[in-house]
Amino acid sequence: MGLLDQLTGMLGNSTDGTEGQGGMLGAMNSLLEQNGGLGGLVEKFQQGGLGEIVSSWISTGDNQAIAASQIEQVLGNEQIAALAGKMGLDTSQVAQSLATALPQLVDKLTPNGEVPAGNTDLLSQGSSLLKGLFGQS
Repeated sequence: MGLLDQLTGMLGNSTDGTEGQGGMLGAMNSLLEQNGGLGGLVEKFQQGGLGEIVSSWISTGDNQAIAASQIEQVLGNEQIAALAGKMGLDTSQVAQSLATALPQLVDKLTPNGEVPAGNTDLLSQGSSLLKGLFGQS
């Protein structure tokens, strides 16, 4: 079970690709799993020429914004389309949602300014973040 599966279970949402909050959480989980976890996703952004942006999300300073077009560039049309299909949204909506959520998610999952080796203590931090991101109280 992945970290976001655990977080999703705690929040009472599903990761079955349904629309809405559960759909977005499922998409984030799929994104991490398809890219080899948080470290793999960070590496993909670095290889895509966006190392400075993703590094800002990891560091303890301010997060640089990312455009939906940059998300599409790094992840590729195929991966965005697959996520869109699971969520029942179009690709531009998914890319925009990821552009909004990814900086915050990566920032909260890297509280000490580095990508952690494991999921230790990420559950409580990620749960609070996801509640804020997806309007849970």
